[in-house]
Amino acid sequence: MKNKIKIGIVAERRWLADQRTRKGIFQPSYAVDNKNHVLEYIKQNFANDNTEFTDLEWLNEEGLLFENDDVERVVDYLTAEKVDALFIINCNFGNEDAAGRVARMMKLPVLLWGPRDNLFTPEGNRFTDSQCGLFAISEQLHRSHIPFTYIENCNVEDKPFADGLSKFLSVVSMLKGFKGMRVVQVGVRVKPFKSVMYNEMELLEKFGIDVIPVNMAEAVDKLNRIYETRRPELEALAAETKKKMDTSSVEDEMLVKMMTFVPFYKEIYEENHATVISTECWTSMNLGFGAMPCLAMSILADMGYLVTCESDVYGAITMALMYAMKRGESVPCFGEFTCRNPQNDDSELLWHCGPFAYSLKKPGVDAYIFNFKPSFRVADGDWTIGRFQGQGGNFKFLGGDFKTAEGPHTFGTYMWADFGNLPKVERKVIEGPYIHHMAEIQGHYADVIKEFCKYVPELEFDDLYN
Repeated sequence: MKNKIKIGIVAERRWLADQRTRKGIFQPSYAVDNKNHVLEYIKQNFANDNTEFTDLEWLNEEGLLFENDDVERVVDYLTAEKVDALFIINCNFGNEDAAGRVARMMKLPVLLWGPRDNLFTPEGNRFTDSQCGLFAISEQLHRSHIPFTYIENCNVEDKPFADGLSKFLSVVSMLKGFKGMRVVQVGVRVKPFKSVMYNEMELLEKFGIDVIPVNMAEAVDKLNRIYETRRPELEALAAETKKKMDTSSVEDEMLVKMMTFVPFYKEIYEENHATVISTECWTSMNLGFGAMPCLAMSILADMGYLVTCESDVYGAITMALMYAMKRGESVPCFGEFTCRNPQNDDSELLWHCGPFAYSLKKPGVDAYIFNFKPSFRVADGDWTIGRFQGQGGNFKFLGGDFKTAEGPHTFGTYMWADFGNLPKVERKVIEGPYIHHMAEIQGHYADVIKEFCKYVPELEFDDLYN
């Protein structure tokens, strides 16, 4: 889910009958200057190993789209380049017809923006009017029912531009990960947990999400084989774990056995080309193999392999999407609503028995094994909470931001979340269609979840606080 994405930059200007001789407003040279400055800034500040931009420098001497007859050439080129999204940039008033046609033909996520008009002469002349043309292009997108993201008219160096482009890149990453997502389900639903029931057929029909089952007989056979044949690897994993947390409550051989789940889930990932794994954890795993996978889940998360517990497929989808949203910069965790903070009426314990990534641990607190599972408090700060959920053919993505709070020490992996008005949030979750399982990730990104839902038919964003 650390998706590499490619953005097709469609820089354009207004078509002019007298473009060779035009002086004053819409003079092409000013649009070219805008384009050159903007492209250089974007590529210097936003291109990286996971983000590539392709442009129209090949199209003509200006590197701008302005001729309606060039639309098909642009579409052919961007299609061949396999771009994941379009970035339409007004370098002056633009060409609403050409921009709208490119967007309609490509059927990709669209980002719309134009640089601020800053050049005015003492005589009252101006040369670009890029903002004015944005209103015209947006109307073309609306009329064609094309969802798009908009960055306010500003300078390319301004904070709204950086925030807007970063947000859009996260959305594109989520969309790329969502399309064709493969969820591997290891084992069946825990018998008493009807709350994690899901509709496999709806996921496939509505969103193209494929659920691949792995039965427990196959799982236990694989676990036994790894345990018997890969001893040096398991002992090395156990030794590395001892450096990070107090494992004295677990015998060395049991710790080695618990490490078996690390290569086990990695093999499951690779064999099934998985996006994320939803697994049975504390019942049949322990019965069939004599160990539980919670510690391995924590280790695997920091390797980029997401394994969610208690057979919660919708929860696994949520985790995968939030990981794609951050593009691998941080790892989500799977903290459930557990109990109200006795020290703060608006704070809730977001907890699970041990699967959170070690990298999320709060600096200065100890990590230890309790009841064969990791225990530590995660880092304080700003977080986003979310839940992808379906019921009765309707799908929603709940999202909201929160800050951590102080609260009592407890076992397992956990944080205390301050929601400002916990009774309101509690009622929101209870009245549903949600369950207590949630995914959390560092930073405030509820607005990104909302923007993502704009591009997914039959998926509605649900604000945690409304």
